[in-house]
Amino acid sequence: MSIRSILFTTAFLMAALGTAHAESLRPIQAKSIDLGDVSGVAYYTIERDGFHVVTTLAQGEAGTPIRVVSVLAPGQHVVLSTTSRTGGLEISRQGDRVLVRNASSAVD
Repeated sequence: MSIRSILFTTAFLMAALGTAHAESLRPIQAKSIDLGDVSGVAYYTIERDGFHVVTTLAQGEAGTPIRVVSVLAPGQHVVLSTTSRTGGLEISRQGDRVLVRNASSAVD
C-alpha cells in the first residue's frame, strides 16, 4: 500500500469517526447543551445572510442567561466551551445541514 493510499484512508477514517458522533439539527429545532456548570439550548433559523445559530446559556438555575447569535455560511463553525473538564461543543454548517458534536471529536 502506498503512502498516498494510507494517508487517504487515514483522513477518510478520521472524518468518518468525527461525523459519526455528530447530530443533525433542523431549523427551529432546539438542542439542549450541557457544558458542565453551564447549560442551555441552541437552535437556528435560515436567513438571507446565512444560518443564524442562537445559543442561550446560563450557569445553574439562578445564573444570568447569555444569548449568542452566530451567522454561519457553508463550511463555518462555532465552538462553545468552558474552563471545566467537560470539553466543548461545536456547531457547524455543512452545506444545508447544521451539525452538533463534541468539540473534542471535531476534525478540522
